[in-house]
Amino acid sequence: MSISWWWARAAGEVSKRRGDRAAAASDESLQFQSVALVVGSTGIVGASLVGILPLPDTPGGPWKVYALSRRPLPPWSPPPSPSVAHVQVDLTDAAAVAEALAPLTDITHVFYVAMSWRPTEAQTGETNSAMLRNVLSVVIRNCPRLAHVSLQTGTRHYFGRLDGTTGRVHDPPYTEDMSRLDIPVFYYDQEDILFHAVADRRGVAATVGWSVHRPNLIFGFSPRSEANVVCSLCVHAAICLKEGVKLRWPGSRAAWEGLNNGSDADLVAEQHIWAAVDPMAKNEAFNCSNGDVYRWKQLWPVLAGRFGLEWTGYEGEESRFQVADAMAGKESVWAAIVTENELVETELGEVASWWVIDAVADQFGLGLEILDSMNKSKEHGFLGFRNTIKSFNTLIDRLKAHKIVP
Repeated sequence: MSISWWWARAAGEVSKRRGDRAAAASDESLQFQSVALVVGSTGIVGASLVGILPLPDTPGGPWKVYALSRRPLPPWSPPPSPSVAHVQVDLTDAAAVAEALAPLTDITHVFYVAMSWRPTEAQTGETNSAMLRNVLSVVIRNCPRLAHVSLQTGTRHYFGRLDGTTGRVHDPPYTEDMSRLDIPVFYYDQEDILFHAVADRRGVAATVGWSVHRPNLIFGFSPRSEANVVCSLCVHAAICLKEGVKLRWPGSRAAWEGLNNGSDADLVAEQHIWAAVDPMAKNEAFNCSNGDVYRWKQLWPVLAGRFGLEWTGYEGEESRFQVADAMAGKESVWAAIVTENELVETELGEVASWWVIDAVADQFGLGLEILDSMNKSKEHGFLGFRNTIKSFNTLIDRLKAHKIVP
């Protein structure tokens, strides 16, 4: 596979190429080499996959895409494309999933990037494992040309749960050969569901490959994704501007000063595509981060500057606060911002998840830097990267250009 594709996207050619999608999709006589099922297509990485797969130079293409999501397409979705078909279905409903997927017998690749958050860790695990099982139980037996299934989990593989459960965790930097933790992490259940599904392809001659992708904190565009930290931060900043207050750092010194990896959503999508078509990536798990490091003390002034705000950094433990508390009851403030700036009509709860800002500002309660290694990925042939500060700025640009935030 040519290095030039990864380099061009990493070096900032992405925005120049987005317009190529429409030109490529307008050719009705296009013969598809690969057929993708993107599960979670309106999510933070799913939206990137749906945007990248139809491009004329995407490896493995030309691609036909079935874009599967629970909700209707949001108003900021790209224009309809002949190469992309939207399928709306609730993945927790096994019968509905079977009915929706049964006709799609031409699928060659599954990109499973769906995530559903529930009130408790146990409920989240049960729900997401059931969703994956519902999809694979249909596709594995129903698609004779199926070649690959990629599953997205995350770096919680190495440090565990978010509900305060204690136990041994791995020290960073995280590498893919680290063992599973002794505490329950539903990512392990999802991996086992995947492994058993591809091994149990009875009556079908062709074998199915798999890959597992473990991004760090994802920076992406999809505004209503519940874990979209960039959009949530921009909404928070817009409310601070409206109310004439400073943008205050809410969290710990460790999170303010510590080193972290970020994962650009387009980069994560590119790694999924690489793993789906490159034999070197078959049946492997890969970390996926930008390849550089950042500190929140670098990004916080960038955020403030983009909204014309004064800001303060870490000011001591006594000054810490929860963004969820500070932003409680701000629905009417957001409604006024939307009206005054002629933004896309959204509810505050759609575009801001305060819990994700609080989790990031507390370093997920770990008190250590969340760093992973990209060595295995590079050794197997994936050379994509991103400049995190540029990525952060680019996503703010997109949110403003689509009139999600002022």
